[in-house]
Amino acid sequence: MIGPASVGVMLVVLGYLSRKLGGVTHARPYYAGFFLAALLVVLSVSIRFLRLVSTTVVSDMAQWGVLYNGLFAAGVTLGVFVAWRYWSWLLAERS
Repeated sequence: MIGPASVGVMLVVLGYLSRKLGGVTHARPYYAGFFLAALLVVLSVSIRFLRLVSTTVVSDMAQWGVLYNGLFAAGVTLGVFVAWRYWSWLLAERS
């Protein structure tokens, strides 16, 4: 659970860095996608934590796995898309 939580923290840090950069370059506020991605990852970690500490046995464990992994995958995918969109100028070739 520490690994996915660290991904959430990384997305928040990227969001703050992107907000500062966007303020200087007057770019569109795509950085909000980092915060949404971090929210999805934090929800995923929270669901996983609640599932681990829950004393009641949930009959359909596959749904919990799909929910946990689905939210995490959606958050990481959104983070990668926003990072590519926002920071792709670093990789652009200039002549």
